Amino acid sequence: MCSGRIDPEFIIKAFLNKIDGVFIGGCRLNECNYTTHGNYHALNITLLLKKIMEYIGLNPERLKIDFMSSGEGNLFAEIVNNFTNKIKEIGPIGKAEKKDPNIIEDKLKEISKLIPYIKIAKKEKLETILKDPSQYEDFFTAEEIERLFADAPSYYITPNKCKACGICVKQCPVDAIDGAKNIIHIIDQGKCIKCGTCIKACPKRFDAIEKIIGADIPPPITEAKRKIIRKSKKKK
Repeated sequence: MCSGRIDPEFIIKAFLNKIDGVFIGGCRLNECNYTTHGNYHALNITLLLKKIMEYIGLNPERLKIDFMSSGEGNLFAEIVNNFTNKIKEIGPIGKAEKKDPNIIEDKLKEISKLIPYIKIAKKEKLETILKDPSQYEDFFTAEEIERLFADAPSYYITPNKCKACGICVKQCPVDAIDGAKNIIHIIDQGKCIKCGTCIKACPKRFDAIEKIIGADIPPPITEAKRKIIRKSKKKK
């Protein structure tokens, strides 16, 4: 599999499945047989996730990426053996970090839910080709990661603007919107992955979905108030 296929979700799921270390091996940089140069994408994903791991208190040394050709079996074995020994030295997740593994797991689950938002927010950087290794360390900064999560948006459907058209309900990739014909729609904040699909789907003439950053989400309206009473056309 091309290392360009690597998605942050794969790595987070590995840690959630009690894997203590994740190694990514890719082709040598600048030697891609295709125009995609997917190994640079994998590198950027790794650099970003290492900073996120540090942010949530998970040892970033548990994640490693390295590059080699398919003919360098000895080098591959050496790198993997060294990484395996390093992970054994660090120990199970939570031990080196001196944190409750359940707390780390909860944080990883929250990160997993935010992956669509993270990829959208950092799209430009994730597409950057870093040819100078000296850029790796500070390509993503701790302050940047803090801001990334501080600015994570929430989406709210304004009740008096919603026309219960069902478009956002159909477009939501995780079924986080509850609604039906003549029923004002509500976003389940627990399910929402902050991808912004709903706000793009909502017809401009309605403009019913609000993007909220740094403020509390208004409580959902009661079931009794969700019913839309349409005025029937007068018969001629």
